Amino acid sequence: MDPHVAIVIPTYNRAHLIGAAVDAALAQSHPRKTVVVVDDGSTDDTRAALARFAERPDFLYIRLARNVGTAQAKNVGLALTAPDAWTFHDSDDRPHPDKVLLQARTLAQPEIGAHPCLNWKMAGHEPNSTLQVGLVLTHHELVLPDGRRVEIRRDLSIVDDIFPNLQMGSRVPGEWTHINSGLFHVSLFQRLGGFSDCVEEDREIRNRILFGGEIVWVLPEILLTKIETADSLTQSTESDYDSERRKRDRAVVWAQAENWRAGGSVEPVPIELADLEVAEVWNPEHLAVSPALMSDATAARVAAIIAAQGDGGLGLAAQ
Repeated sequence: MDPHVAIVIPTYNRAHLIGAAVDAALAQSHPRKTVVVVDDGSTDDTRAALARFAERPDFLYIRLARNVGTAQAKNVGLALTAPDAWTFHDSDDRPHPDKVLLQARTLAQPEIGAHPCLNWKMAGHEPNSTLQVGLVLTHHELVLPDGRRVEIRRDLSIVDDIFPNLQMGSRVPGEWTHINSGLFHVSLFQRLGGFSDCVEEDREIRNRILFGGEIVWVLPEILLTKIETADSLTQSTESDYDSERRKRDRAVVWAQAENWRAGGSVEPVPIELADLEVAEVWNPEHLAVSPALMSDATAARVAAIIAAQGDGGLGLAAQ
C-alpha cells in the first residue's frame, strides 16, 4: 500500500506564516499527497499569501465564511477529503522533508502482529491477531518565544492524562503537541469520529485513540519543529495552558479519562458541521465525501457543498 495522504493545515490570520508552511508541506518527499489549507475565516492577507499555489494540482484551498475554531477547521479538512490517511500541520510547523514518507511507510506495513507476550485483551484485541496501525507519531522539538529549543522525546507523554505519575523529571510538563501532526489511518476516523470542538482537541482525541485500543506507532526520530510565537494558541492569554477556557476543556477531558478507567468504554465523536458555510474553494476536484464518522446532517451538508461545485461554486453558504 502506498497511501494517499492529505496534509491538512488549518489557519486563521497567519498570512506571515502560511506560505512557508505550505512550502514545507508541498516539499514532503512522499509522492502521493494533497496539501489542504482550511482558511478559518481569516480577515488578513491569508488568501493573497496563498495565491501562488492556486494552480498546483496537489493543492486544495477551502475558505470558510466564518471562523469556527481550530478543531472544527480540522474537521472541515477531514470531512471534505477522502484520502487513505490524514496528517494535520499547523501554520507554525516545519516538518522534516521525509516526515510524511516515513509515517506513510510505517502506516502501510502489512501483517503487524499482536504478540502474545502483551496484554492485548486490555486494548480490545486478540493475541496473535493481525493489527492495522491507526496512528503514527513522531518526536518533535519546540522553539519557544524566548529562544529555548526543547526536544520532546518522551513516549510516555502520550499517556499523561492517565498516568501523570510517569511524567516527573521532564523539561516540559504534559503532552503538549505530541499528537499533533501524527499520521492517522482512515479506519481510525471511521471508528472514532473527528475532533471534539474544544481547544484541547488534540489531547481529547489522543485519549480517545488510546481508550479505543487503536494501534499507535511512535517513530524515534525528531521529524518536526514547532515554532511557538506570541500568537500561538498555547501562548495566547485567551487559550494558553493557564487560560480559563483551556482549564474548562481540560476538566472535561480528564472526566472522560476517569470514566474510561471506571467503565472501560469510549464514545466516538461524530463530526458535526451541519451549518458549515464555505465561501470559496480552489481546485475543487480534490473535494470528496469523507468516510469519517459524521452526523447524518453533516454528511448531507458535505454532499451539498461538493455538489455545488458543479454549479460553479454556487450555494456554498448555508441558506
